[in-house]
Amino acid sequence: MVKKNMIMVVNPVSGGINKSSFIDATYLYAGKENYNFILFETTGLNDISKLKSLYSKFIPDRIIIAGGDGTVKMVAEALLKEDVILGILPAGSANGLALELNLIKTLGENLAIAFRDTYISIDVIDINDQICLHLSDLGLNAKLIKNYEKSAIHGRWGYFLQVFKTLMGRNRPFRGVISIDNQNIEFESRMIVIANAKKYGTGVVINPNGIINDGKFELIILKKLNLKVFGKIILGQLSVKSEYVKVYSTDKAIIKTNVPVSFQIDGEFYGKILDLDISIFPYKVKIAVS
Repeated sequence: MVKKNMIMVVNPVSGGINKSSFIDATYLYAGKENYNFILFETTGLNDISKLKSLYSKFIPDRIIIAGGDGTVKMVAEALLKEDVILGILPAGSANGLALELNLIKTLGENLAIAFRDTYISIDVIDINDQICLHLSDLGLNAKLIKNYEKSAIHGRWGYFLQVFKTLMGRNRPFRGVISIDNQNIEFESRMIVIANAKKYGTGVVINPNGIINDGKFELIILKKLNLKVFGKIILGQLSVKSEYVKVYSTDKAIIKTNVPVSFQIDGEFYGKILDLDISIFPYKVKIAVS
């Protein structure tokens, strides 16, 4: 029997977790399923172009990813036009997409799912020519991610240290205009979420009516958010309530802010921005599910 090829993409630093057990278990499982095992470890330098070249060389039937939301986003960006199923082994500081797709399981269970042919085709959001699969936001949460990335301490403990640091900082609201469905909406907010999914990796539901493959995304404007409420949201202790939230569902929007605001996509900090051009991308990404 001719063996098929599979590539395992591993982010060695995500989540502060040693990935040796993930690599060993995937190697053994791939052999059992009659796959040639090809390992690709990210370095943060030209990962997308390197992965594209590796894909072209081996034309794999499956990509297995050991990492968090940022790693999944990188792989999806590299292979956006390819017809291949991605299998996720959650191993990052942010695993929100895996949580959304009910993939927070044991390594053995995740491997069994990752090699199956059952999959969901999820939407891709284009934000200023960057793709988003899960959640992006402007404001406090993005600032938290920036602080986390700069920290020498990673993993859950490092994340919660940065929650405290971010909450103790000066965080003034920002103002601006959202252009959506032929109308301009003025706002004042501490945080705006661009959501392709329902919930953050903490488990808190930020977008209860969100559907990850309906051809639309949601804008959630947290207009009365204070630091106490923000802390509860980040820690997964609060369901967002309507009196300080406004939600818009659409397939295209433009956001302009009065000052540069911290911005993140799928758990990766992208600097401070003044303008966002957002739309649904014409491609979908296949992810193995149970």
